[in-house]
Amino acid sequence: MKLPAGRLTNGIGAITVAAFLLLYLTGQVDNAAIVGGFIPARLGDPALLDGMAAAPAWLTPLSCTFIHAGWLHIGFNMLMLLFCGRQVEHVLGWAGTLALYVVGAYGACLAQWAIDPGSTNPMVGASGAISAIIAPYALLYSQQQVRAIGPISSNLVRVLWLAGAWIAVQLMIGLASGAGMSELGQIAIAAHIGGFLVGLALTRPLLRWRFRKKPRALH
Repeated sequence: MKLPAGRLTNGIGAITVAAFLLLYLTGQVDNAAIVGGFIPARLGDPALLDGMAAAPAWLTPLSCTFIHAGWLHIGFNMLMLLFCGRQVEHVLGWAGTLALYVVGAYGACLAQWAIDPGSTNPMVGASGAISAIIAPYALLYSQQQVRAIGPISSNLVRVLWLAGAWIAVQLMIGLASGAGMSELGQIAIAAHIGGFLVGLALTRPLLRWRFRKKPRALH
């Protein structure tokens, strides 16, 4: 299977891998998690890291996407990004894909904050933002036929089915692994769910924006 080019997706992947290698080879992954990871408690206590050269709290949903705990962590994330991201970018274009990634990153962190706003454990990794890319991939490339249910359109049924399935899978992963939702190096289940829901919500508006009719010049 030959994937589309996806220059933006490739660029995000290359920058993320470069950041990981720099931190990993210099032994700074743990320090980076503190200064650039998303720490939910910082939203309620901006002075939490006073005296440290930490990224502003509002920026950490993005900075945390460039920090990964290890090879397996970044390897799986980049595999999903490149496979799904290139195909989504082929349909939505680079601007729509970038919007998905950025808004998805913030949506993922908001969901993580919602389940434990007082947590001081840093969340790192791009999986929340990538979940926002996986959602439109699932919507755009799904082969399964879905029927309307009463007044609920087939499109909405598909969205609800995908949302429910993704949430169920994430919860099962969390239960199977025994991982907490906010500890460094463990699986941020809430972030995955939040990013995916953002992706589902943005797919149709971004499609309309991408293929909007432009006014024709008269001559």
